[in-house]
Amino acid sequence: MPTDLSRRAFLKLSALSFTSLAFHPLRAILPPEDQEQPVGIGRVTASVIYVYPEPSFKSERLDRRQRDQLISIIEEIHSPHGPQHNPLWYRTVGGFVHSGYLQRVESSHLNSPLSRLSEGGQLGELTVPIAQSYLRTGDSGWQPLYRLYYSSNYWITHLEEGPDGQPWYGLTDDRLRVTYYVPAAYLRPIPETEISPLSPHVPEEHKKIVVSLERQALVACEGDQVVFRAPISSGLPSHAPTINGIPTDTPGGNFNVSLKLPSRHMGNGELTSAFAPAEYPGVPWVSTFHATGVGFHGTYWHNNFGTRMSSGCVNLRNEDAKWIYRWTTPVVGGRDWYKLGRGTLIQVTE
Repeated sequence: MPTDLSRRAFLKLSALSFTSLAFHPLRAILPPEDQEQPVGIGRVTASVIYVYPEPSFKSERLDRRQRDQLISIIEEIHSPHGPQHNPLWYRTVGGFVHSGYLQRVESSHLNSPLSRLSEGGQLGELTVPIAQSYLRTGDSGWQPLYRLYYSSNYWITHLEEGPDGQPWYGLTDDRLRVTYYVPAAYLRPIPETEISPLSPHVPEEHKKIVVSLERQALVACEGDQVVFRAPISSGLPSHAPTINGIPTDTPGGNFNVSLKLPSRHMGNGELTSAFAPAEYPGVPWVSTFHATGVGFHGTYWHNNFGTRMSSGCVNLRNEDAKWIYRWTTPVVGGRDWYKLGRGTLIQVTE
């Protein structure tokens, strides 16, 4: 690695962050050939996805799109060809792509930096499709680290001048306790009111969440009334011993929410600038209910809910995980990095 990051190299690496989003409509960040007005933008989250002439996996593969490419979404289609768990396809330039490995990035924008940070840090949400983060070291200068993705959460703990002379936030990793940096404009500070408790007047014993592994769905109940429904992706059963000895299928039984975190670095905990499929910094809205760490959380690496996808946890759309985080107990304050306690009943059924 170079001992320091030149301005030219820095600007090249920072192209991943799509600064132009603040000044142009969504179509401005698409390839030149994508001229039809899109209804949305999707980021490819798998190593490769394919473009088909029809919304069907049985049709011919016309083209491919690779990880972290942005593509236009011209039309949403619920295909009669399925798959049954997720029949949503998107029409794009040149054909159709399935929605399962596309993250929608609907409201990407830049933000005004905070003038000061409160003691203990400020929770923030990434609002650009991709942001390249950097470690700052005395000997090596600014070195690239993780790629951070739209709608992931981080603890903002530092406000400093970055290598481009603009305000940058230092983000302290909740697991590794290292600090890496991104331009401050890329994160939206989350106000405490946005994560205030839902239905705090309902007695704790009247709240429960029922997870159906068979239907790949959950419901939240207040007494006998269902107040919330959401599709899930639970754990894929492992067919061989795992490295840590923990099975990858989601355990069944009765549990209670025991640990909540608004931001969690999941994975092996490596410091790397290469794409690492086992590293997921900034996983949002975690509500753990099992001793092995299994719980609910938001998901920015797939959009394929309704089928088993995870290594044990219950994957949810970010907005659904946030609802559960707010509705369940223990109650978490807006400045709390984590909260322990015996909380809402969780029933996981086959």
